[in-house]
Amino acid sequence: MIESLQDLTESMPPLLQWLAVMVAGAIPFVESYFGSVIGVLAGLALPVAVIAAVLGNVASMLAVVFGADAVRSRVARPAKEPSPRRLRLRRAFDRYGVAGVSLLGQTILPSQITALAMVSFGASKNAIVLWQTVSIILWGTAFGVLASLGVDLVATG
Repeated sequence: MIESLQDLTESMPPLLQWLAVMVAGAIPFVESYFGSVIGVLAGLALPVAVIAAVLGNVASMLAVVFGADAVRSRVARPAKEPSPRRLRLRRAFDRYGVAGVSLLGQTILPSQITALAMVSFGASKNAIVLWQTVSIILWGTAFGVLASLGVDLVATG
């Protein structure tokens, strides 16, 4: 899937490649970290690739948080047996809070799913938005820089 997204990005006119990276960044499991890699590998400048991927990821996370918060405030669901992943995320949430889960949660689940889970746990939507945005920026920048260094290493090697 990543390769297909990279091919699509490379095939677009240069001015629209940032839009393709933004759309890729909005996709769960691709997000800012792989979106920025796709942009770098497609030839975008590192800052453009990271910013586009981050914007797409933040936009989709915001839609999930605000949508889930609206639904949660209107509907009370009966409790059901949580999945093992949800239990693991809940334990992490109880231990590390919104900031910790946001920063480390990307290793467990996509930011959209992590944000949705934290809304369901009753966390402040403002805290979720703040820390998820920080996390998305950090992860996107880190992977974009690593991809850029890898591309530079291959080009000069």
